[in-house]
Amino acid sequence: MKLYLCQHAEAKWEEVDPNRPLTEKGYDDARRVAAHAAGHAHVRVRRILHSSKLRARQTAEVWAEYLSPVETAQAEGLDPQADPRVWADRLMREPGDTMVVGHLPHLARLASRLLCGDEGRGVVTFYNGGIVCLERSEGGTWSLQWAVTPAWCDANSSYSRL
Repeated sequence: MKLYLCQHAEAKWEEVDPNRPLTEKGYDDARRVAAHAAGHAHVRVRRILHSSKLRARQTAEVWAEYLSPVETAQAEGLDPQADPRVWADRLMREPGDTMVVGHLPHLARLASRLLCGDEGRGVVTFYNGGIVCLERSEGGTWSLQWAVTPAWCDANSSYSRL
């Protein structure tokens, strides 16, 4: 099983809009990364799960455009301060490739828990609009496969524009 962890793309500051929708740059970043991941990394998922926050839902919707047809759904336990143990346990039972769109520090803590059993280790760095691919072996251990960030897309011109 592959797990794709995506941090929501850049959102407006709370002082500008309390709902914190994505900025235009956020949409652009999410599109560039999604285009690369769908076309070159061959990301295929059964579903995209996201937190209750608008910025995560909007990022998930961008991903769904590039990975369609795919179901998107709001899921509990993906908010910034959520306990990563809940999702670590849940993911051990997931049958197919899944994408989770969420927030820091939850995503970083979840990745650390899956990869080394210690959510406080900080083994993966996340970026707004970026994606990290983890894979679960048949034995149940997780490994880091790859990551793509908006900055990486910018530095690799063949992926920088749709």
